[in-house]
Amino acid sequence: MSARGARPRVLFVGRGRLRLPLPGWLARKWDAIGCELDYRVLGAAAAGSTGEDERFRLEPAQRPRRLDGAIFHVRLPFLVRREIRDFRPEAIVASDPFVGAATLAGRALSRHRPPVIVEVHGDWRTWPRLYGSPARKLMAPFTDRLAAAVLQRADATRALSGFTSGLVAEARGRPASASFPTYSDLTAFTASPVAPLPEAPAALFVGHLEAYKNVDGLAAAWRRVVQELPGARLVVVGAGSRRRVVDSLVRDLPDRVVHHEWLEPAEVARALDEATVLVLPSWPEGLGRVVIEAFARGRGVVATAAGGVLDLVTDGAEGLLIPPADTDALVAALTRVLADAELAGRLGAAAHERYAAWDQSADDFARRTRELVDAVLAGDAR
Repeated sequence: MSARGARPRVLFVGRGRLRLPLPGWLARKWDAIGCELDYRVLGAAAAGSTGEDERFRLEPAQRPRRLDGAIFHVRLPFLVRREIRDFRPEAIVASDPFVGAATLAGRALSRHRPPVIVEVHGDWRTWPRLYGSPARKLMAPFTDRLAAAVLQRADATRALSGFTSGLVAEARGRPASASFPTYSDLTAFTASPVAPLPEAPAALFVGHLEAYKNVDGLAAAWRRVVQELPGARLVVVGAGSRRRVVDSLVRDLPDRVVHHEWLEPAEVARALDEATVLVLPSWPEGLGRVVIEAFARGRGVVATAAGGVLDLVTDGAEGLLIPPADTDALVAALTRVLADAELAGRLGAAAHERYAAWDQSADDFARRTRELVDAVLAGDAR
């Protein structure tokens, strides 16, 4: 076990694609972690990345591209074993239960067996059921059991919210060992004073265009909203397998719907300034980072009363909450807030006040991560 003054050696394992050199905001996160931990990262390389350095071991994309994820997870136990042998970590942090499965397998192949902390950023049951190809549903029984088994065998867990901690409790019999959000750079959303609400009513959606975001429900609802509010406009930011639903909406309502496949954070901040309200009709959200971004810009939300959104939003205070998959309720909530500038302003003011509770610096995140690692190494990860 490392004393508080010494930096424990920690291996972080994840599937997210990274590009070296790191962008500024991500470099700040890892610089802060480097002050608390002697770390190494094992992950996947984004296109154009330089590959690896002394801290980052990034695996290039495999071909065919559609099998890249499967190949990565099959190889991951052996990559973890290599890093355990070479880096000799005192603890390992796995980014999700499926990465955790490969990490536990890699540890089993090693003589040195450090404790494994598994993170839960969202509902793992979403991945086979509501994300991408419908064929993934066939994998659901297996992936459900696998994720539960991994959480039961992990030495500790970290959740992002009360919702994801509850998911851990369902599988593990007790809440997550620690619960705190991942660091996000929000400087683009706090760099200027809150802008007044736009004169014309507008709603903004930011997220993956996937089934779990209820893109189909949003499209169906918006066709009805514009019948009641002909001047209203919807801006959609995102890409994904339900892109065709948004394309159809743009074709049918070219003056009322705008789609951007990608926007930089500063551009998302401007889009929020030009919006009356953020709309997030997802099924399960692990936390809902875009909600925190909206809070920073003084915008209320219309969102599903499910998942981590309930940790962020109180119905009638920072936003209007609706039942999952209830198109009628989504139409009513959007119409109400877009037609009532006073209500939208009140929600936005409460949201901006609430933002401070969720503002977290890179140093805060690194400190909390170090506290969790220290607790695990001390044998007290409750």
